[in-house]
Amino acid sequence: SIKEKTEEGRKMKPPRIPPLDISSLNDEAQKVLQPILEAGRPWNIFLTLAHHPDLAKRWLVFSNHVLFKSSIPAREREIAILRTGWLCKSEYEWAQHEIIGADAGLSSEEMERIKEGADGGWEGLDALIITATDELYHDKKISDTTWADLKIHWSDQQMMDLVFAVGQYTLVSMALRTFGVPL
Repeated sequence: SIKEKTEEGRKMKPPRIPPLDISSLNDEAQKVLQPILEAGRPWNIFLTLAHHPDLAKRWLVFSNHVLFKSSIPAREREIAILRTGWLCKSEYEWAQHEIIGADAGLSSEEMERIKEGADGGWEGLDALIITATDELYHDKKISDTTWADLKIHWSDQQMMDLVFAVGQYTLVSMALRTFGVPL
């Protein structure tokens, strides 16, 4: 039943794919993770994906663009990422991006309102980002109205970066929850 599945999803379980131990990485995993280890960010998502170094290497290029090279300003990017993590029920994604969102200028009150969606008292561009994120999550497409309203504020590249950010963090949330990646 749906209730059983919901309860099952809330129980803490051992990871299906446990993060690798940093001290015992094989050469291939060590090579892929070296920039992350040097940056002091050996988060469990990376240590889990290191089980598949070829996938991790290619995914890291894309995720690096979405998080660090996006044409969307950091604060606005984090609104979309946090909303996506909330919609996907990804505790790991939410927790990591609360920290990143605060560094990008989001207040704790704003992050709480992200959970409420567009009805959380948002205005202007912030409301449009949340609406577009919700549309992408639910409909797999930004509506014509939301697109036109966002285009008043953003370039085509920014619009593309928004779609790929929501898609990337939907994918990541699916992986985190399915693999059981611990915080």
